[in-house]
Amino acid sequence: MKIITAKPRLCFTLLYGDGNFYLSRNFNLQEVGDFDWLMENYEFESIRRSIDELVILNVSKHEFEWPGMLEDIRKVVKHCFMPIAIGGGIRNIDQAGLLFANGADKIVMNSAFFCDPKLVSSLVEFYGTQSIVASLDFRRDKTNGSLEIFLNGGSKSTGISLVEAIKKVVSMGAGELYLTSIDRDGTGMGYDLNAIEDAFNACDLPIIASGGADTSNRLSEGLRSGFVSAASTSHLFNFMCDGLQDARQELIADQITLSRWNFEGIDLSFLDTP
Repeated sequence: MKIITAKPRLCFTLLYGDGNFYLSRNFNLQEVGDFDWLMENYEFESIRRSIDELVILNVSKHEFEWPGMLEDIRKVVKHCFMPIAIGGGIRNIDQAGLLFANGADKIVMNSAFFCDPKLVSSLVEFYGTQSIVASLDFRRDKTNGSLEIFLNGGSKSTGISLVEAIKKVVSMGAGELYLTSIDRDGTGMGYDLNAIEDAFNACDLPIIASGGADTSNRLSEGLRSGFVSAASTSHLFNFMCDGLQDARQELIADQITLSRWNFEGIDLSFLDTP
């Protein structure tokens, strides 16, 4: 039986598009504010002490302006003190290189695994599997419970099952999975743990659970399941101000063995300089 030995991770996902950040419910997006709004409502000193990884996903529905996105990414990244995964809309190796050059430790890819396998192969060869995260968005059929992968923000059916898709991305060199239940996204219903268990049994890759966690209790359910390496939330309003710091403390109090850091005596002010 496969056993996860690494310490679990707490991730925070920012949904970004066209200069603004978004909330999502079943992949229907609601704009909440720009970079200034994010800085005003989130204490990044608290965030960088509270999460193990930051994920930034471009959710723009159309062709977007890369210079503007990269500028906003740089603004966010300079306030962070943890690994960062960035993705969404990567169409060629040069764009991937721009993300790595502007703060990404890993890139997150979705449709390319199904529409542009040559690009994926090139990125795996150049950057290594440890740098490539496969993002898989799935829906559960209401009639028979089957799990199907969707692309383009949940609008395009692939006809491919979750397990089939996982085997595909593993064979192509993905180093990690980011699994999102479209049905549970933004609902607070908790992760689709049955689907995540299927994914866990289908591969040996680390799994980040996404879609359905809006409280520390929901995050704890995911991490306690034994099927994931990390639990993520993108619920901006439920974790404002010190919300992420409080969630981490609650998870540790709930005997979740998250990493513990001691920042006492370490000057992090350089991260806030212009």
